[in-house]
Amino acid sequence: MRFIATKWTVLPAAILIAGGIAAAQTTTPPPPSSTSSTGATSSSSTIAQRKQNQQERIGQGIQGGQLTAGETANLESKEAAINGETRADRAANGGKLTTQEKQQINTQQNKLSNQIYQDKHNAATQHNGNSEAGQRQTNQQQRIAQGVKSGQLTAGETAKIENQERGINQQVRADRAANGGKLTPQEKHQVNHEQNRESKNIYNKKHNANTRAGAKKPA
Repeated sequence: MRFIATKWTVLPAAILIAGGIAAAQTTTPPPPSSTSSTGATSSSSTIAQRKQNQQERIGQGIQGGQLTAGETANLESKEAAINGETRADRAANGGKLTTQEKQQINTQQNKLSNQIYQDKHNAATQHNGNSEAGQRQTNQQQRIAQGVKSGQLTAGETAKIENQERGINQQVRADRAANGGKLTPQEKHQVNHEQNRESKNIYNKKHNANTRAGAKKPA
């Protein structure tokens, strides 16, 4: 009897130990994290991705009227400068960026990202009104926004176009201020002429050979 009692006392313990070993062998370990806790990286692909993301944010700001022509011109001038610096650094290093250059570009992109946010959330907005000139300005801003988001317009092209848009807007405001809020027939004719020229400029820039890296022109 003593033998039997000892046998059935030891056997369950052996089963539990064996089961524990089997469970440990079949349990799937959690996959390693593919990114760091901050998600930060200075790879060239991330530099390009951030540039695309920031251009899309600018395009949305133009489309929604959150960014004025002047604000957009300023942002895109800075974006163009970062792009130019990146190209120069790559050309000097066999197509690659050094760790220090990557850090510098990341810092500049952070600053630009903050400015995009500030400009989109400040009190300045694009007000074109319901006049014929205002409606055309709204339409042209929508075309610019589409070109920015799609990559048909480079940062440099957008900066030049928006500087011209800003000039037209300033002229319209000055003319209205001098005439009790209205435009004379001659002033309307002049603004229409400038808008026609700007419209052609937008079309030409969107359909030339220049694109943001990775973007394609329409057929």
